[in-house]
Amino acid sequence: MAQQRGRKRSAGPERPRHACFSGIAQMDEDTHYNKVEDVVGSHVEDAVTFWAQSISRNKDIMKIGCSLSEVCPHANSVFGNLDPKKIYGGLFSEDKCWYRCKVLKIISDEKCLVRYIDYGNTEILNRSDIVEIPLDLQFSSVAKKYRLWGLQIPSGQEVTQFDQGRTFLGSLIFEKEIKMRIKATYQDGTVIAQAEYGSVDIGEEVAKKGFAEKCRLTSSTNICEEKKSDPGQLVLRNLKSPIPTWGHRSNQSAFSRPKGRLSGRMILDSKNENDAGNHVTFPKDSLAVGDLNLGSNVSLAKIKQDQKLIEENERLKAEKEVLLESYKTLESKVEQTIQELQQEKATTMDLTKHLESTLKTRVGTRMKNLAAKVEILKEIRRVNINVRFGNDLSDALQVLEEECFTNPASLTELERIWAEYSLAQENIQICENVNEVSILIAKRNEVQQKLNMAVEVFILEVDELPLNKRLKTLQDLSTSLEAVYGKAKEGVNSEEILKKFYDWKCGKREEFTSVRSETEVSLQCLVGWFQNTVKAFDLSVEEPLTSEDTIGVIDEILEKTESSVCKELELSLIEQGDADKEIILNTYSQVLQKIRLEERLIATVQSKYKDSIESDDHDGSEIEKIKQEITDLRNSVFQEVYREQEEYEKLNSLVHTWFPELPLLFPEIGLLKYMKSGGLLTMSLERDLLDAEPMKELSGKRPLVCSEVNGQIILLKGYSVDVDTEARVIQRTAAYHRAWRETKEDSGLLPLIFLFLCKSDPMAYLMVPYYPRANLSAVQASVPLTSEEALKVMRGVAQGLHTLHKADIIHGSLHQNNVFALNREQGIVGDFDFTKSVNQRASVNMMVGDLSLISPELKMGKPASPSSDLYAYGCLLLWLFVQNQKFETNEDGIPKVDQFHLDGNVKSLLYSLIYCRSSMTAEQVWNAECFLVPKGKSPPNPEKDTEYTQYKEEEELKTENLNKYKEKTRNGEANFD
Repeated sequence: MAQQRGRKRSAGPERPRHACFSGIAQMDEDTHYNKVEDVVGSHVEDAVTFWAQSISRNKDIMKIGCSLSEVCPHANSVFGNLDPKKIYGGLFSEDKCWYRCKVLKIISDEKCLVRYIDYGNTEILNRSDIVEIPLDLQFSSVAKKYRLWGLQIPSGQEVTQFDQGRTFLGSLIFEKEIKMRIKATYQDGTVIAQAEYGSVDIGEEVAKKGFAEKCRLTSSTNICEEKKSDPGQLVLRNLKSPIPTWGHRSNQSAFSRPKGRLSGRMILDSKNENDAGNHVTFPKDSLAVGDLNLGSNVSLAKIKQDQKLIEENERLKAEKEVLLESYKTLESKVEQTIQELQQEKATTMDLTKHLESTLKTRVGTRMKNLAAKVEILKEIRRVNINVRFGNDLSDALQVLEEECFTNPASLTELERIWAEYSLAQENIQICENVNEVSILIAKRNEVQQKLNMAVEVFILEVDELPLNKRLKTLQDLSTSLEAVYGKAKEGVNSEEILKKFYDWKCGKREEFTSVRSETEVSLQCLVGWFQNTVKAFDLSVEEPLTSEDTIGVIDEILEKTESSVCKELELSLIEQGDADKEIILNTYSQVLQKIRLEERLIATVQSKYKDSIESDDHDGSEIEKIKQEITDLRNSVFQEVYREQEEYEKLNSLVHTWFPELPLLFPEIGLLKYMKSGGLLTMSLERDLLDAEPMKELSGKRPLVCSEVNGQIILLKGYSVDVDTEARVIQRTAAYHRAWRETKEDSGLLPLIFLFLCKSDPMAYLMVPYYPRANLSAVQASVPLTSEEALKVMRGVAQGLHTLHKADIIHGSLHQNNVFALNREQGIVGDFDFTKSVNQRASVNMMVGDLSLISPELKMGKPASPSSDLYAYGCLLLWLFVQNQKFETNEDGIPKVDQFHLDGNVKSLLYSLIYCRSSMTAEQVWNAECFLVPKGKSPPNPEKDTEYTQYKEEEELKTENLNKYKEKTRNGEANFD
């Protein structure tokens, strides 16, 4: 608003210069006028207005930032009416940091225009980005608004020029340290000041560019309303000179000082005159105006004479003042000169005393210093200075040249024949003519023989080469050089570098040898002088000696010796120049490249040698790595199969609910077979996807293989199928799977995982879980079940038979190998031959020891039935209780139960199962009293408990080593022991 009012007034006529700062607040001129502030520009509004921060408040800015970063993220966003006088925290959009701000304008319910008071810039923020801040942050702004003294924006300025002016001012003040000479302050706090950057007057530069003009003058009545009572006295208290000197240049007359008259005398504003540094004086003509009434006796000549005397007196007074000032200056200089002379005299006296004291010990001191330098020189000569003159690099080059390893001739021949062999193999691969293939094979075999011979020659030649020794030498050499010189330069490879190095080294060596020889000669002269001097002071020597000849040359000898020693020390200790360092570094890089080149050649030869003698057996770790990759890939395939089954299940649901026509419309996806199989059949599996190992000890007429899927050991049962048996397998597996799915873990049945049909052979494969050594045959052969364990297991088997019979499924082949005792307490019924029809006869191999599990009616050729399943079940139960005891049977092969001492409930159940099967069902067996309340508990057997503990430990160890199982059965033999 202050700027708008200023622009509005500037349109009027030019007025006296005191009136161009309307709206300025009164200021204590003795305290603030021309006060200098060091500030840094932070924001520019136009060509004459900007914001800046005082340098003295840098720490305040840092403290404010730290406090806001801790407080604002947890503070509440503002709501309701915003106070324009209150300070808030605002989230600056560019750097997402918090700064103090004031609200300038409410733009909408969600938007506000704010000014960042510590920097001066403005931004439109959402209310969510404005938060309340505590009282300890509610203090005055760090940044101030400044306006260039005596300037204003020209009226009617175009937008382009306005932007250019703002940019120009920003280039002068933004983030630069400038000095501000304060002239006044607007009522809104804007500071009017003269800005300087070094020797540059910023306002003058802006005016020169035409982006601003000097202020137009307006009436004093618009400036200070408190002066309305005295319009003739134009005084602006807070401005001594409202227009800068460069602002006067265009029109000096327009800003002349106004004067007023009172009672015929000239009246000056003494305040303004004193402020300007001028004395109050009157023109000569004014002296006579009031003095013409002194009397008629006074002549005009007298008056003029007195006037001249007065003027002369004033001149003499002025000269006196000048002379007095000159006298004081000279007197001050004399006193200063006297003090300097006294200080110089004292310094001279101290120096004289020091010289006198030093002269007394001059010889001893000189000899001590020389001896110390000689001692240092000895140490330097003892230390290896090879690095300084590149001797280590010369030695390295000599090692590389004398014992350089070259490419073996046999390797070149081997690579040539190998290329010929590869070409022969390629010709065989691309050949399509059967007649030509035999010719190519014969040629390939001939080349192969040459290749074998070349390999043998190469191996024999390499065996004679000290490759490892040479490689160790190169490695030690590079390590020692790298420890001294560090990182080498890249891309340095030129023989010119080595020539330049040898020339440089020879020059340095000659210079150093010359200096060292001079030092040794001068020291020998000094030693000779000492030897001769001994005679001069030895009273026993009668030979007369001339002291002048013996002693007098010591000064010259010492001077020469000191010079030689110092010269050698300087040459040895002085830092090498850039040119010397460049030569050494280039040579070092060249040497290192030669070492690396030879190392790579040796590595190539060793690699070829290793490939030539390497056996067909691959590295074990590589094989394991490849196996792991195959396992991971197989698991990924199964994950996709599981996802596919889920999609099939969704389609199955759609068929049953909305779209029964889907299997007919899309027969290629095999949805109908999936539905008929009860969700078991998958079209995406093949036997080759599984790393299957044969299980000979479990395989009968159907092949069994073992594999691992997602960490689970599984069995694959293969069935030879044709068109008829394929449908039967799908039908029977679906019925079995549906029976298991109703109660799952409580069904007493072995779950089925997948059913898939082989695409290359007429085979169907059923995937089931594998429980090693968990079938009754294996359990009883290792650690037989106790009576309680047998009852628990067989009750689960009864549950499985009940589940099958309830689904109208006859097992027909129940025996000890397809009944499993999980954890020695849970019994489940395994799968059976899904290719059999219900009317097929049972297997004649259903035997447990000497006891046949086939019921009499099956032996007579009748079809299997629930009764025949229960007969086999009863025989298995009897076998578990009597174990290896001898069986007695009647003429029909039925075992006699009376001969065994068994629990009454168990014996009663065995009678019902073996002799009266027609009146028993699997459900009744499952609910038999011997299972519910087992009375006959076998006595504890410590030996059996110990044996069982050992068995459990062995089983745990085997479980941990399941991953090794397939390797153990690679040759078709599974060793579970």
